[in-house]
Amino acid sequence: MSTGSIQARAEGWLGNNDVRLLVALALAIGGLYALFSVVLGFQLNGTVNTLRRVAFLSAIYAMLALALNLQWGYAGLFNLGAAGFMAIGVYTMGILAAPVTASPPGFGLPLPVAIVAAILVTGVVGGLAALPAIRLRADYLAIVTVAFSEIVRLTLRAPEFANTRIAGVAFGTGGATGLSLPSNPIRILFYTDPAATAPAPNALGAAMFSAVEPLGIEQTLVIGWAYVVVLCLCLGLLYWLMIRIGKSPFGRVLKSIREDQQVTQALGKDTRLFKIKTFALGCALMGLIAILWRLSGGYASPRMFKPIQTFYIFIALFIGGTGSPTGSIVGGALFASLLFEGPSFVRRVVAEYLQLSNAPDTLVGALAELGTLDVTPLLAYSVQDVSISALRLMLLGTVLVYLMQRHPDGLLGHRKAIASSVDLAQQATREDDNE
Repeated sequence: MSTGSIQARAEGWLGNNDVRLLVALALAIGGLYALFSVVLGFQLNGTVNTLRRVAFLSAIYAMLALALNLQWGYAGLFNLGAAGFMAIGVYTMGILAAPVTASPPGFGLPLPVAIVAAILVTGVVGGLAALPAIRLRADYLAIVTVAFSEIVRLTLRAPEFANTRIAGVAFGTGGATGLSLPSNPIRILFYTDPAATAPAPNALGAAMFSAVEPLGIEQTLVIGWAYVVVLCLCLGLLYWLMIRIGKSPFGRVLKSIREDQQVTQALGKDTRLFKIKTFALGCALMGLIAILWRLSGGYASPRMFKPIQTFYIFIALFIGGTGSPTGSIVGGALFASLLFEGPSFVRRVVAEYLQLSNAPDTLVGALAELGTLDVTPLLAYSVQDVSISALRLMLLGTVLVYLMQRHPDGLLGHRKAIASSVDLAQQATREDDNE
């Protein structure tokens, strides 16, 4: 048996253990933040809350990376307007579910109906936006989608639509102040009347709350972790759906379009229709994921949907590797835990143990002390609260440069799904073995 055959079979064996890889990654991230909590002296309640937040953001960004991977990784559609479609989904749901007596008023629909309607609206808008833009090349498509995203955000922010009436129907986006969303739907599992100011727990809630009360864990953390479990179930369902799409005839056509659109057209496939369907489906999924994200906080604002949000999702996808569903989850989890949340915890650890004080007001002042080989002012400046956002962007840029040089396909990009239903490389390896 040749060396290439052994390597191919080893990679095939590893590829069948993606669940094991994801579980190991989750345990490693959880262990890292548990260590952070111990170093910072958190109580059990603080440690549990830290793990909840990291798990929440990891699940959200993993799902967003999966949705974007459908467009960019499978079909090669460079959608830089993800934040805009997320905003459409959230605001459509919020307006439809808001009571007619609220300020701004809504339509008073039940939450499940409002969510389904928002998904459909986001998908339809995505399909309509794709009609004129889908003929453009990747770079021009990116320009059009990011411009569309900003049009959506500025429209939601405009005071003219904060509380308006169209054709006799009153509704509003809340303008720059934002829009109140329905309360966390998971609360219905633990309270008899979740909408009440001081709701009474039901049988399940009473049992759960009494079990964690001696440990000092708050009721809100129990609800938060229940929401994280629901998100993880949604992530698993979306992961399964993306794998099924990738292996289906529809998915193989998408990957063929990604590789060579002209050859796909020559085979009789309507590539334009496939692109529109893919773009609409990806946008609908982004709207749903954004709804799941913002429902946990019960509030949405236009500033939550700036273009930087799309940039974050692309970084998560690039880290894991485009074209790989498992890579999308790995990239989303690593981005959320290490690059997004990591700088804040590193700052707290540094500030806790180095006892830095008298931080310079400007970066120039911090760099000026390097001439005396004293890095303390630079460290003190870097760990300030106001510097964390800049530090995060610098870290993201450094990671991107490293990936482009060392791993241009991402961590799992070498496992990009092929367009054919049979791996020709493995078939050639088998033929070599038979010879």
